[in-house]
Amino acid sequence: MLRTLYLLQARKASPIGLAYRRLSTFTESNGIGHIQLDNEKTRNSLSIEMMDSIQQHIISNQQNPAVRCFVLSAKGRVFSAGHNLKELTPDHGSDFHRQVFAKCSELIGVILKAPVPVIVKVDGLAAAAGCQLVASCDMAICSDTSSFSTPGANFGIFCSTPGIAVARAVPRMKASYMLFTGLPISAQEALQSGLVSKVVPADQLDQEVETICNAIKSKSRAVIALGKRFFYEQIAMDVNSAYQRGEQVMAENLATADGQEGIRSFAEKRKPVWKHQ
Repeated sequence: MLRTLYLLQARKASPIGLAYRRLSTFTESNGIGHIQLDNEKTRNSLSIEMMDSIQQHIISNQQNPAVRCFVLSAKGRVFSAGHNLKELTPDHGSDFHRQVFAKCSELIGVILKAPVPVIVKVDGLAAAAGCQLVASCDMAICSDTSSFSTPGANFGIFCSTPGIAVARAVPRMKASYMLFTGLPISAQEALQSGLVSKVVPADQLDQEVETICNAIKSKSRAVIALGKRFFYEQIAMDVNSAYQRGEQVMAENLATADGQEGIRSFAEKRKPVWKHQ
């Protein structure tokens, strides 16, 4: 109820009648679903409205067979400064605060469960929950001038939930450095510690992301979906259980139409013709 009332009030208060889904935009081009955070005024902060906007773009388009991957980017020089601190003031109350953090966890879950890869393209600062968002995507490609931080303790609110994603992406010593000091790390440090997948000069960022997307698009959508689902499933398992389950998944993969087509095309020395099934 509080969240619904807040959204209604926010829309009513807007001088231009800005609908909440306009905080980010969605376009589909050549099999790539582009989601762009578009609220430079708040440094693309992850308000409830912004997070809901991103989430709905993914949910609304993830079953579209034409969409083979999502690319998450942001307008301006700040990818995201994290949660909107105006939503975390005492007058909103603890119930609303819990809704803010619950919505963020819900968005992360949607990203992880999406049947196609979600690639984040960063050109600038990703801080606090913005860093959490980066660490939660399937891949992160950034410019060499980007930086990453979890500075919540500077403002009296430790980055506990961002730390969940960061600690699962980078070694403990690097995670504790980021969380306890709030100091930013460079793009190269992020690459070395595993927070991002690749670093390129800013003028090559778009081309690099396009190259990665094209590599994904050359595969079977169904096989990528199967592989992504198991990839995150096995991370939570002990190694023996993971191998036992992995054996089943590999056999199931081979039994699919595209699994059979892939083996035939290899034997016949030709390019596969995917049915995406």
